[in-house]
Parts: sequence; structure tokens; C-alpha cells
Amino acid sequence: MLDTARARLAVVGVAAAGVLGVLAVTGLQDNLVYYRTPSEIDAADTGDDRVRLGGLVQKGSVSRESGALQFVLTDGAYDVAVTYDGKAPGIFREGQGAIVEGTLDPQGAFLADNVLVKHDNEYVDGSGQTYEPES
Repeated sequence: MLDTARARLAVVGVAAAGVLGVLAVTGLQDNLVYYRTPSEIDAADTGDDRVRLGGLVQKGSVSRESGALQFVLTDGAYDVAVTYDGKAPGIFREGQGAIVEGTLDPQGAFLADNVLVKHDNEYVDGSGQTYEPES
């Protein structure tokens, strides 16, 4: 009788762990967002499929035309033209890492509706002093 109770408890425990595992993985899938590099993106990504594209803002490529911010993201091997109709983040500049979210049109241009700027964790103030947090 004791062995039957232990077996039932073990089955319930394994089932509960399985359900919790499935819920955890499902919840994390919504929060894990990957981006592609310009070399990884292709014509199959055109249309309504939302894509995240990451790379460096190519020097000399940033311009504003008709209120839209235009620039080129590169990974050194391939370049993608990006158009963003909005205000760029304050630290956005050429040579900086950036991630854009949006869609790729059939001509290969990226129409972004969100721009994220990648930066390092070091803060340097106007005088060149590096901020060191207290331990």
C-alpha cells in the first residue's frame, strides 16, 4: 500500500514538473528575441514578417529625407538600407551598434518602426572621467 502511494506521488510530481517546464519554456519564447545580421537576412524575409536586424551604422550613411531617418546597417560583409520614420535615440550615431525592428520590402530596403542603440556599459562624463560605481 505504501509503495502504491509513493508511486502515485512520483507520477503526480513528474507530471507537475513537466507542466511547469512547458509553461516556463512557452513564457520564455515570448521574451527571447533574436536578431539577424545583414548577411543572414534574405529575400524570403520580405512581406508582413517582422524581423529584427542588428549591425553597425555605416559611417557616412545617416541622412534625413522628408522627415525620415535613413541609414545603412552593416556587418562588414553585407549592407542593408534602413528607413525609420521617427526620432532617433539620443545616442544614435555613425559607427554605433544598432538593432532595428520592422519589415523588409521586396527591393531589400528595411522599413523600421523601432530603433534600439547598442552601447557599452561604461559611462564617461563630459570631462572624460569614467564613472565607477561603488562596490
